[in-house]
Amino acid sequence: MFIAEIGINHNGDLVLAKQLIDMAIKSDCDVVKFQKRNLDLPQYYCSGKRETPWGEVDYMDYKKRIEFGKKEYDAIDKYCEGKIKWTASVWDLESLDFIMQYDIPFIKIPSAKITDLKLLEAIKKTKKPVVMSGGMSSAKEIDDAVEILKGNELTILWCNSSYPAKDKELDLNVIPELKRKYPFVKIGYSGHEEGISACIVAKVLGAEVFERHITLSKSMFGSDQSAIISYDQLYRLVRDIKKVEIWKGSKQLKIYKSEGVVRNKLRKN
Repeated sequence: MFIAEIGINHNGDLVLAKQLIDMAIKSDCDVVKFQKRNLDLPQYYCSGKRETPWGEVDYMDYKKRIEFGKKEYDAIDKYCEGKIKWTASVWDLESLDFIMQYDIPFIKIPSAKITDLKLLEAIKKTKKPVVMSGGMSSAKEIDDAVEILKGNELTILWCNSSYPAKDKELDLNVIPELKRKYPFVKIGYSGHEEGISACIVAKVLGAEVFERHITLSKSMFGSDQSAIISYDQLYRLVRDIKKVEIWKGSKQLKIYKSEGVVRNKLRKN
């Protein structure tokens, strides 16, 4: 499964969100994902100003401007119908209740919320499949989350939560270790690095589910543009991930018929 993370890269523009959905469909992604927060909760308050395409504004005014509500999600739900599945990361209990209005394929838990045990308990009660990112988390924190969620169909996405993640800090060898430790869980990879090749390596190491942040153009306004991929990269990445098992091929050494002409020509003497 390939998850195209739109997140808040739509900048509060429903037209732009639909263009990103189209990009994911054209690239043969399986799911598009957004993010949902209840910004009226005290935990999200942040003072200060933010430079935006609309000028310098209060940070919370900026956050509320780019946060989709029911009107927008109703439109997204209708737009995706029959084309592609969609879901959202939930950052609080209110957002979980909100997103459960829709027939989503799974609930996404972002790395930042893996230690929010109340949220995890509420997600467990939905009996929905869960995809959980394990970035910036200790082994115990992941263990505790798995213990709560193990009754649900669960996927853990290994990732480094830096934007962009440094090559030397990706630690893709954790993927087979997670597969060994949690044989009852699907293991995947959420990439925040520059480029697309690390996802291919993750596939070879056993990752089954993939997630990347997407954009129409890296020149667009946004907070994660350095860890994001545009259409040409997304298309090639999804295509090549699906080719990995074909490329790995057989364990048996063989000479293919297609090599015959070359073999006969170059070895005729």
